Amino acid sequence: MRAITCVADEATAALDLNDIARDDGYLFVRDGVGLAGRGVAARLPISDAPAFLASIEHDDRSGGVPGPVGIGWVPFDPDAAGELIVPAVTLRKLADGRRLLMVVDGATDELATRCPPQPSAAAYTIEPVTPVEQYLGAVAAARDAVRAGGLTKAVIAREIAVTADRPIDRHGVLHRLKASFGSSYRYAVDGLVGASPELLVEVDGHDVRAHPLAGTAPRTGDVDRDAEIAAALVASTKDQVEHRVVIDVVHDTLLPWCSFLDWEPDPSIVTVANVQHLGTRIEGVLSSPPPNVLELVRALSPPPAVGGHPRAAAMELIERVEGVDRGRYAGAVGWVDADGCGTWAVTLRCAELDQDGRRARLLAGGGIVADSDPLAELAETQAKFQAMLSALIRP
Repeated sequence: MRAITCVADEATAALDLNDIARDDGYLFVRDGVGLAGRGVAARLPISDAPAFLASIEHDDRSGGVPGPVGIGWVPFDPDAAGELIVPAVTLRKLADGRRLLMVVDGATDELATRCPPQPSAAAYTIEPVTPVEQYLGAVAAARDAVRAGGLTKAVIAREIAVTADRPIDRHGVLHRLKASFGSSYRYAVDGLVGASPELLVEVDGHDVRAHPLAGTAPRTGDVDRDAEIAAALVASTKDQVEHRVVIDVVHDTLLPWCSFLDWEPDPSIVTVANVQHLGTRIEGVLSSPPPNVLELVRALSPPPAVGGHPRAAAMELIERVEGVDRGRYAGAVGWVDADGCGTWAVTLRCAELDQDGRRARLLAGGGIVADSDPLAELAETQAKFQAMLSALIRP
């Protein structure tokens, strides 16, 4: 297999990555930096990705760029296999302003669509797949387990489904996510589409970064009221406890690979369109030789922000009381290149479209600690669902 990378011509460089991915391509982007691809040069288990990418012959005509790149996912279950797709044609938009086109084995594909997404109306139904009483009971069980000392935190999720009377326009969904969640990590891989606010891990040469989030409050649209809610979130003992657990685990997991690792002394408020979170940036320098980003993804997944702590006890409780097959939700999604660099986000604020595109599966959850209130946790999931519901539903 042979890949050629060159500087994209002016017309190609100007393309919107969403218009490349549209209904059946691949996307991972944040604030205009990322990649989109079309076609499938290879599809393989994520565990085979480092060796496979390194085996591709690379003809670099761009003046210096890492080798071939793939986009993929790992599921919530750390023992289950993930998948990597190497697109046949990929446009990369780098932070330094370069726009690069990668073509594998002479593939040809029309990157831009002639038809932008058109406004349309449809009828929808929204139904709770997880019964509310079951979810409230699972939250109470997790809270009681924390109070009994069995674990420090557990994340409980619930599922809803959206059914439309016509196929959901994924291309249009991507544009709506861009409009509302441009600073989130927006992604599309097969039927999985979403906009995650949380960076799991990023490797750029020897630099490593993570930005874990934990602790959530709604946004109202009123600036003064949102500031009051943010101040209450920062002052909340319950949310600070939940957040501290996440930071400590991410830091301690990355530390063995690092010669230096530091983090912000206090969490800051991370805002997205519908909610706000506590977040703490973690940055460091990897020891030599640096690990492949996928090794760090597997070590961190699932982080306490979506699983719990200690991991084994939290995973056992989730399996016992949650009653949800999480699948790709709360796993990780991102890209990796032949040098082992890449960016991976926690798979949150997402929907999984079924094969005919008429039904979407959505999940949302929250961290449960000793002071958690089941009804408040239910309200938090309702706020989190709005991210994808607002992008999916266009009556």
